[in-house]
Amino acid sequence: MGSELIIIPIIFGAIFGVFYLYFSTRNKERLALIEKGADASIFVKGKGHTAPIWKVLILNLALLLMGIGIGVFIASVIDHYTTLDEEAIYPGTIFLLSGIGLFLGFKMTKDLDKE
Repeated sequence: MGSELIIIPIIFGAIFGVFYLYFSTRNKERLALIEKGADASIFVKGKGHTAPIWKVLILNLALLLMGIGIGVFIASVIDHYTTLDEEAIYPGTIFLLSGIGLFLGFKMTKDLDKE
């Protein structure tokens, strides 16, 4: 019973530690570049050349959900018409088609960035 009280602060402490290290290191790197006389424009990521984040998220989420749906459908068809093990068919096809959907989303996101 007491282990739950120990695990939760450890998890939150680890999350805080990761964010603290990320932001403090980034700040130190930027200060070092500014001291050396680097241009401040290197901190701005190519504005106007990338697709809005909401378009990328919606595109990838839609393709992921379509991959899951098609995976379930194909797995049920395979399960119905073959004698293969149901416990192996469903996760295999769902993960395979979800991965294909995410890969297509990656490719389509690269095309969005080109526009």
